[in-house]
Amino acid sequence: MKEIKLDGSNLTIAELAAIARCGLKVSLAPPVTERIEKARKVVEDAVKNKKTVYGVTTGFGALAGVILSKDQTKDLQRNILLSHSAGVGQPFNEETTRAIMALRVNTLAKGFSGIRLSALKTLIEMVNKGVLPIIPEKGSVGASGDLAPLAHMGLVMIGEGEAIYNNTRMAGGGAMKKAGIPILQLEEGEGLALINGTQVMTAIGALAIHDSTNLIKAADIAAGMTLEVLLGSNVELNQKIHDTRPHPGQSLCAENLRKIISGSATTTSHKDFSRVQDAYTIRCSPQVHGASRDALGYARRVIETEINSATDNPMVFYETGEILNGGNFHGQPVGLAMDFLTIGLSEFANISERRIERLVNPQLSGLPAFLTRNPGLNSGLMLAQYTAAALVSENKILSHPATVDSIPTSANKEDHVSMGTIAARKCRDVLKNVEYVTAIELLCAAQALDLFTNLRPGGGTLATYNLIREHISHMEVDRVLSRDIDALYDLVHSGRLVEAVEKKIGRLK
Repeated sequence: MKEIKLDGSNLTIAELAAIARCGLKVSLAPPVTERIEKARKVVEDAVKNKKTVYGVTTGFGALAGVILSKDQTKDLQRNILLSHSAGVGQPFNEETTRAIMALRVNTLAKGFSGIRLSALKTLIEMVNKGVLPIIPEKGSVGASGDLAPLAHMGLVMIGEGEAIYNNTRMAGGGAMKKAGIPILQLEEGEGLALINGTQVMTAIGALAIHDSTNLIKAADIAAGMTLEVLLGSNVELNQKIHDTRPHPGQSLCAENLRKIISGSATTTSHKDFSRVQDAYTIRCSPQVHGASRDALGYARRVIETEINSATDNPMVFYETGEILNGGNFHGQPVGLAMDFLTIGLSEFANISERRIERLVNPQLSGLPAFLTRNPGLNSGLMLAQYTAAALVSENKILSHPATVDSIPTSANKEDHVSMGTIAARKCRDVLKNVEYVTAIELLCAAQALDLFTNLRPGGGTLATYNLIREHISHMEVDRVLSRDIDALYDLVHSGRLVEAVEKKIGRLK
């Protein structure tokens, strides 16, 4: 099995997704060991010399002014994991948990936390052997980092909490024993080092970006297919138009659409068609999809930076022997990026749902009502549009930015927080809704193509249609729609749709 060597600086989103979803193992790159050991010595020297170091020889948050004795400093680290494990709600799924743990390893590998190498190796063993802590989704305000969820992660390291091991939920200590991983005995500063960071929101965000990269291609495929069955024009895709407004996402989308419908007889067979211009949902797909693509580009740059950043506090600089307090744990950069991406993703669904309406509405499509040959007796795809409308409406609620809110915590010591983890969770949920809406558009477009014409569709549209019909038959009479929608969702989410189209027409942008 391929192994990813983590050094704190070079992890990619694709590699993180492979660790999370494909079980790739992780290890430390050669330079990491020396950095970890040098930083740890700085911490040990500070304790030996009775220096006041936040979270090492003092309490946390508003209790930072409480100085602790040497005998108390180790108990402090255990206590922080116990007291900060205050999460509630459903636990993160296994792939997200693996991503969280791998990101924490990568951040600690940068060598600014002062943790022992043995403590870091404990976390690595848990990733590689599949000991996955139960981490409740809710409870983080995104500053100081993801304290509550990361505390739940750390609990299992010290034999507390719960974990999944070999597909079974059990006590954390039991999981560690079965996996043959020694329970960690925390030393000074290590409890704080495990929980002070943005790795939960960043893990969710990274997986969302990875999936969004596939989604934006699927959305273009759906738009191209709808353009053809609604007798859309290819004039609006002319590169001359897009060169005059050079937003990168807009041009990329137009290029994809041209490739998807290339060879279409429908877009070239109605030069004398009476419609002068297409509706905005057809004509402006490059502008709308493109703007959302650019939002994804921004979010990607932020997350690529964050997954290779040090988000500890305090930070240990072994070159100078300094231990400095700062605020790198604050989740504002990630929170804002996730809020922006959420809005961008929602727009894919907004415009897709309106294209769905044009497909099922006979006054707009010229096709049988709700894409059934015998409307009245059959409702056809009427309720598919209802579902899309419900998902789009839900997205509108979820797209309210989380980062515009801040509720002070820790006796007003932490008087501005990011709510970045809420932003990331909302983004994840909106993404899934958009994938479903895109699946519904594809379902409707394939049905419309059956009812539409014998003219040859474009290469991308034909490849899409053929894949859909391998899994979902034409709907001659009413049947349970949710099964068809779920089957198409799986084709979209898994990437098989994009893969099939790219195999026929070449790589999409």
